[in-house]
Amino acid sequence: MRSGNIPFRFDIRNVLRKMRRFAKNHAGSVTLNLPYLSVSINAGNREKQIARELVTRLKDRRVLNAWECCDNCIDQALASLQEMRRLLVDKQVALSDIADGPVYLIAEAMAQGIRQFLTYEQRLVNAHDGPRGVARDGRIRQQYFDALELLRAHISRCLIQVAAIAGIDVSGEGLIRNYQGPWQIEVYDAFEIQDT
Repeated sequence: MRSGNIPFRFDIRNVLRKMRRFAKNHAGSVTLNLPYLSVSINAGNREKQIARELVTRLKDRRVLNAWECCDNCIDQALASLQEMRRLLVDKQVALSDIADGPVYLIAEAMAQGIRQFLTYEQRLVNAHDGPRGVARDGRIRQQYFDALELLRAHISRCLIQVAAIAGIDVSGEGLIRNYQGPWQIEVYDAFEIQDT
């Protein structure tokens, strides 16, 4: 069960700055809604193709399609996140010649979210009384549940934006349907619109 606590915040301000700069020079017909800003962009055919692949591969990841209830579920979610991170990095490599493009940047926002979650998770491991594989106490387990919920919402909302670029409707897909609508701004570091 989720408590609604916010155990850590995401810092994707650099991605937001780059996305805003990209949109100034590549305004188009696809509107992306991100924390603190919405931008209209135009993506190339290769970006759309990679966006479709990302959506297809990521929407079935276990961490986006299940809620954790025990230590085993948490461990499976962590493994799923590592696989997801590898895929995101692979797609960023494929787009490295257009690293300022929207698909690359949203993949970076997802990868940053995973890295920041894993940094938080490492602190939980260090706070835990025993090595990995030893049962987590209820307090630590609740912190995992809350942090995984924040990450699930972040990745799902990012994936909705990637789907918009790809021209795919994911509104009825798994748990993604639970994350339609506005971003939970309070889980992100503040971003000033006039930032350069």
